[in-house]
This record gives sequence, C-alpha cells and structure tokens, in this order.
Amino acid sequence: MSNADELLVDVAAMVESEQSNQMSLTVVTGGAVITGRLAPEAVWRQRVSEILGDSDRLGPFSGVFTADGTQDRRERREPPTHLHFHVARILQGSMGIPETGGMYRVAIKDVSAWTVGDFSYSDA
Repeated sequence: MSNADELLVDVAAMVESEQSNQMSLTVVTGGAVITGRLAPEAVWRQRVSEILGDSDRLGPFSGVFTADGTQDRRERREPPTHLHFHVARILQGSMGIPETGGMYRVAIKDVSAWTVGDFSYSDA
C-alpha cells in the first residue's frame, strides 16, 4: 500500500493516546496474516526490552528498545507509522505461531488489508 490507510492511522493514534490497549486487530502484510491486540509503542518497547533483558545472549539489545523516540513523535503531533502488536500470532494454516502470542511491529503503510478483531482456532 503506497499510502497509509487513514482509518487505520486513526485506530493506531487512539491506541497511542493510551485510551485503550484492548483493540484487537488482524492485518495482512507482505502475504502474512497477523492477529492480536495493539499496544501503545512505549508499552510495547518496554515489554520487548524486559524480554530481551532476561536473556543472556540478547540482553545487550534491550537498551535499544528503551530509547524513547515515541515521546518526541507525540510532542510533534506526528501520526503513528507502525502498529505494535502484543499477544499476537502469525496465522499459518490451521494454527497460530507462536501459540502463546508474540510481539510484532508492522508498518501501517505495508498493511494491504485489515479487520477489527482477532482470529483464534479451537479444536471443535
């Protein structure tokens, strides 16, 4: 998608304003289907930093995620450019990867389709 979908930007802006982190969304990007809940970027960065910090091998990368460019963007009143998913899965066939949900950052301009809500599978 060459231009970001303005409605999707509005949804992301509402999440960024920290009015809600309960927005479930499913997007198609680069041929992948990602489904989960959106989080404000600052919350997403903090959580990724914590996860990396707990790893012996990846701990040094945790600081990259705590660098806060999000505050500058808010002060300049720039619209969000990315969606920040937590508890998210990439849908592959009849399953979601990872089963427990992961942390994904998706450029809004790369989203080719989207819908409100997330998809989950059951054994029924």
